[in-house]
Amino acid sequence: MSEIIANTKPSSPRQASEAYQRWRLLKDKIARYAVEIGGLSVIVAIVLIFFYLLYVVYPLFISASVEPVNHFAVPEPSMGKTVLLEMEEQNEVAARFTDTGQVVFFEVATGKTLLTQAIAIPANTKITSFAQGSPINEGAVIYGLSNGQAIVVKHQYKTTFPDNKRLITPSLKYPLGEAPLKIDTSGAALEKIAVKIGSDASTIIAKSASKIRLVNLAKEQSLFADEGAMTRTDAVLEVSADKVENILVDKDEAKLYLLSADGQLSFIDINNKTSPVLTQEQNVVTAGQKITHVSFLNGDLSLLIGDSSGLVSQWSMIRDELNHKTLEKIRAFKVSDKPVVAINSEQRRKGFMTVDADGMVGIYHTTAERQLIQQKMGDSSPVAAVLSPRASGILLELADGQMHFWRVDNEHPEVSIKSLWQKVWYESYPKPNYIWQSSSASNDFEPKYSLTPLVFGTLKAAFYAMWVAVPLALMGAIYTAYFMAPGMRVYVKPTIEIMGALPTVILGFLAGLWLAPFMEAHLGGIFALMMIVPLGVMLFAYAWLYLPKAISQRIPEGWGAAFLIPVILLSGWFAFTVSVPLESFLFNGSLRDWFKSELGIGYDQRNALVVGIAMGFAVIPTIFSIAEDAIFSVPKHLTVGSLALGATPWQTMSRVVLLTASPGIFSAIMIGFGRAVGETMIVLMATGNTPVMDMSVFQGLRTLAANIAVEMPESEVDSTHYRVLFLAALVLFVFTFIFNTLAEVVRQRLREKYSSL
Repeated sequence: MSEIIANTKPSSPRQASEAYQRWRLLKDKIARYAVEIGGLSVIVAIVLIFFYLLYVVYPLFISASVEPVNHFAVPEPSMGKTVLLEMEEQNEVAARFTDTGQVVFFEVATGKTLLTQAIAIPANTKITSFAQGSPINEGAVIYGLSNGQAIVVKHQYKTTFPDNKRLITPSLKYPLGEAPLKIDTSGAALEKIAVKIGSDASTIIAKSASKIRLVNLAKEQSLFADEGAMTRTDAVLEVSADKVENILVDKDEAKLYLLSADGQLSFIDINNKTSPVLTQEQNVVTAGQKITHVSFLNGDLSLLIGDSSGLVSQWSMIRDELNHKTLEKIRAFKVSDKPVVAINSEQRRKGFMTVDADGMVGIYHTTAERQLIQQKMGDSSPVAAVLSPRASGILLELADGQMHFWRVDNEHPEVSIKSLWQKVWYESYPKPNYIWQSSSASNDFEPKYSLTPLVFGTLKAAFYAMWVAVPLALMGAIYTAYFMAPGMRVYVKPTIEIMGALPTVILGFLAGLWLAPFMEAHLGGIFALMMIVPLGVMLFAYAWLYLPKAISQRIPEGWGAAFLIPVILLSGWFAFTVSVPLESFLFNGSLRDWFKSELGIGYDQRNALVVGIAMGFAVIPTIFSIAEDAIFSVPKHLTVGSLALGATPWQTMSRVVLLTASPGIFSAIMIGFGRAVGETMIVLMATGNTPVMDMSVFQGLRTLAANIAVEMPESEVDSTHYRVLFLAALVLFVFTFIFNTLAEVVRQRLREKYSSL
């Protein structure tokens, strides 16, 4: 055994040295491969993140499409001409309302008749008008009769699952009773009619005998019965009805629109059903054109008006500078060169479908101002058309007796370059603006996905954070690395670097719950602090020059900064103390109120100044540490040589040390900027998260990162909202990548320029 052990030992020092060198080379090779693998892994991870973001975002920009599914003969053509087509949300059952009071329910896929029902029309009367009451599923329709009566009926669909197979059963319901309602007591025919059915009240508007009549049926509340009695209110509108061709009532039964064929619109406030008020009259089409179809956009806040030139304009009620409501045209779509014969609004989004006189079908989205689909769906003129409740199918009846069913793929119509980056005129807003408001409690809400205020807020937060951090961090790094005594530096540098380990959620918590209220209560003191502390330091430095040499020589070189600590503390205390009488004397007691009254500058408690100070302290350790290392690493022979040639320490610092260390200093600033841009928790807790575009330091903001953190948990997976949040993440990713790439190019040029010093 001893012989074996002896044979394994190096026979000479030379062999031992060679074995050590081989082992050393092996470790170097392992370390090199480990570093390369680690670096490549980081690059691969970043590339994978980029492509995953693209994968999630890409569907936003896929074009909408339609494809034909089937066509068949019109079901039960002997029952009359179609006045309305309807389709339930599963695209399985459709309804055809005819001009003879018949309702035909049929299968969408095959045209097979499922059920026919007749409306209870009184004998010896004719149908003289018809209108759709609501576009939502199970919506109401109304028939106006030649004897001044009207009948309201609802189509509804019951879904069951016998034998685990979906079965949709259609039926009719009379929400106001099967007996016709007397609208015109004189018995004149109802030439035009409109209805809105609500849970507590219903309103019918009818034109007869050159008069516009209003009938309101309201339920009386009863404590002892499920259904109370109906209270009826009748009124005759004091407006000219001779040319009225279209009547529309909004879902709240508060606004009435009367339109004539030549484009004259009358807006009437019917909140008070007994005394409606004519509020506005104006022309809504160009001279020589005629209104060919009118419809509400989803939510009933806007009118879509189609004319004989193929133009569809959107008119919305807004408030002007005097807070008066006025109807304004906010956008228009040139959908065809032929007259628009039908407009069908989506029931869940701000989109609509148009059909022109040649059967050309188009789908548009108002907010995005996009044409999504334009497709000719037949060779003859259209009779009726409907867009399904989920906007996933189109059913079109043509004059040749054929019905065509097309499937629609249109998942994300709300997104366009304009809606993301440009000003958009939203419903009820006085003018176009950049708005982010992704959700609301209302089903009729218009999503607002402008990324511009989020990018603005990100840059604004980073700007104020760098405004606080860069001067403090760089000046501190210069003094610590070049002027401070080594004995003091060993305490100062680690202390500042430890600040970087403080969780940002703690900084955000302190900023939101302590710093923001403190600054609001002592705003004058904050501004006084910015002026008095630098002045106090300068006065102390001036006095230091005249300090007796017997005292100054006892202080070790580089320890002078320690004496600034009490000076800064005393100056800060003096600033807050003197700010109270100064505010009373100069600003009538409150600097915040003076800003508001004299300069028109509002003050939010959680604002950009709070974020700048809090995030500045989070960024300072990063910039300080990298910059200090860069300055301290400047070769000593450069500084010694400069001093030996007669340069002062400050000349050496400014003309030798800083230039040599400039690549590292620039890197420190860029890394700090990247940290500020990507910061989440501080801006989340200290800004109020208001996505406004205001450069004022006293206003709040919302950043891209904070917006993602706030809204991602509540977004529906694969929804437009969800994908737009990923788009915001992609924008942040691309921005930081481009900015860091440019920063690296600048850093390399600085390194090449000053490496020869």
